[in-house]
Amino acid sequence: MEKITIKEICDDLKAKRDALSLCHESLKANNDKWNGVIIVLSLFTGMVESVKIKLKLTDNFTALLPILMSSIIACISSLIKFKKYPEQMEVILQSSSLLTNTLNKCRMHDEIDPEIKAEYTMALEKLETSLYPDLRRRFLKTSHKNLLCILKAENEYFTNIRKVNNGESININCGSDSSSSRDNVNINKEIEIDEEMDLSAHRREKLETINELQNL
Repeated sequence: MEKITIKEICDDLKAKRDALSLCHESLKANNDKWNGVIIVLSLFTGMVESVKIKLKLTDNFTALLPILMSSIIACISSLIKFKKYPEQMEVILQSSSLLTNTLNKCRMHDEIDPEIKAEYTMALEKLETSLYPDLRRRFLKTSHKNLLCILKAENEYFTNIRKVNNGESININCGSDSSSSRDNVNINKEIEIDEEMDLSAHRREKLETINELQNL
């Protein structure tokens, strides 16, 4: 879809940058998962070695277990190297940085000029060379959905602010750790309660003054 306004370009860059961030998050989660497995297996191997030495175990299973664990660790390390998680994350970070810089430049312009068009084209090229088509489709779909949800929540927020400023009642979901409740916010009622409290305090002061005069 051709972008003909600067806002459309900004929205498109924002979605594509978020798609890169989601892909980076997925790669980092996989990389951390396998590295965590390596750490656990390494600690378990060290524990087996310590137990074997402490108890002076010499059976075949105990002797072969550390070798088996070391082989599994080597296989997982080879898998991480084959997947090239760090290299892929580095490429995505560079592309995301380029898209962010282009987005910042677009936000400072009111119209599309040749410089913005060249920057936008370069950012698109960087995105297309950073992700495979299937991954780009998957993460862009998620990115678009997230941005629409954010815009919806933002519109509801500003609509509720206008209602509160006009003295209208609104329903908000005040969620907590254990349960959620529906609170009705009404500025007029709060004002009325404050006025009643002030009036009651004034009446108490008046009664106290009358009692003091009677005692005199």
